[in-house]
Amino acid sequence: MKTINVGIIGLGPRGLGLTRTALVCDECNIVALCDVYGDRMEKAQADVMEKRGTKPVLYPNYKDLLLDPNVDAVIIASSWDMHTRMAVDAMKAGKYTAVEVGGAYDVEDCWQLVRAYEETGTPIMMLENCCFDRFELLCTSLVRAGRLGKVLYCQGAYAHELRGEILGGYVNRHYRLKNYIHRNCENYPTHELGPIAKILNINRGNKMLSLTSVATKGGVGLEAFAQSDKNPDPSLKDTVFAQGDIVVTNITCAGGEVITLRLDTTLPRTYSREFTVRGTKGFCNQDTNMVMLESDQYMHEFFHPERTVEKYLNCAEQYTEYLPDEWRNITPEEKALGHGGMDYLELKAFFRAILRGEEMPVDVYDMAAWMAITPLSEQSIAHGGMPQAIPDFTRGRWILREPKDVLDLPKVETKSGDDKNEFGYSRK
Repeated sequence: MKTINVGIIGLGPRGLGLTRTALVCDECNIVALCDVYGDRMEKAQADVMEKRGTKPVLYPNYKDLLLDPNVDAVIIASSWDMHTRMAVDAMKAGKYTAVEVGGAYDVEDCWQLVRAYEETGTPIMMLENCCFDRFELLCTSLVRAGRLGKVLYCQGAYAHELRGEILGGYVNRHYRLKNYIHRNCENYPTHELGPIAKILNINRGNKMLSLTSVATKGGVGLEAFAQSDKNPDPSLKDTVFAQGDIVVTNITCAGGEVITLRLDTTLPRTYSREFTVRGTKGFCNQDTNMVMLESDQYMHEFFHPERTVEKYLNCAEQYTEYLPDEWRNITPEEKALGHGGMDYLELKAFFRAILRGEEMPVDVYDMAAWMAITPLSEQSIAHGGMPQAIPDFTRGRWILREPKDVLDLPKVETKSGDDKNEFGYSRK
């Protein structure tokens, strides 16, 4: 196989964005499109025709697309509630499967994914693009090189103000709305958890053991926004929402590490994932683009109370030799293809794994473990923060499975002696 014939299921804003990114990947041909809304299919079809000069077949029913013998692989970007059933059906149909992110509705969803993969052997990848982000991979590389020492604590957030998008659910045919009306949980855990789980080798020498979750009073932020003139759908003015505005989840791991996740989507704020890694020799923080290592003399100056933080912002840029080649060589055009280049790199990794017959960089066990956080957090919140055991979806194989990063990371020798960083301090 030299190229992959791809069908895309779900053509809302996310699916359409992935379609446009896939169109610049030489490894794939988009031969089929599926959505329950005809106008979305026609728009995506027009994009393909303009870019490639081919006309993909349109399928209102995803099961018909899966029967198409011309389709080798599918990209699923539908609503959250359809991810598992579509992915299971795709694996049973023998189609290489890529699935957009979102939490599960029940732990049984996650077991269904694992069973379908183990029974069929059909490769499946979760499209967690944040695992491919520049800063997350830089930090992963520093961890692998031992520069942060023993990692003990990581935190992340999905801090993304979405009040208008959520309340525009009926207007824009978007799926988040009903989730916020009926559920109270960490509903979108994988952006923050995915890169952390990779750093901590979850399912590959380590595993998550249990979680506790708490939430603020349900619906306050959304209900206030619904009463304002910014509400895109006046019919929702008096709607009661179950979802808490802030959800905090703490996860314990077999290796002794603790992970903190925060869902923060319905109060005013700027966007952030707050990706932070703490080790015995230093830390990384995405919001400030900061890497501080104990071996750097200026780290001790930074903690002096008379110093200001501004001097040290963006100091991660002195460690760019730790970036994988994909980020060193990325073009401005590729970075513009969605989420600063993450979407492009994740699709390239999916296609590369198919063509080389390699393991998927984010596999079914990752997918199941990360998605399970949602229903487990829902149970914990409902029971006052009671701890919930996180299943071992590898059924013991986490002990033997070798660590695997989503991209090949460079082997960097620690600089010594008189080498100076950009602040004039020795890097030892």
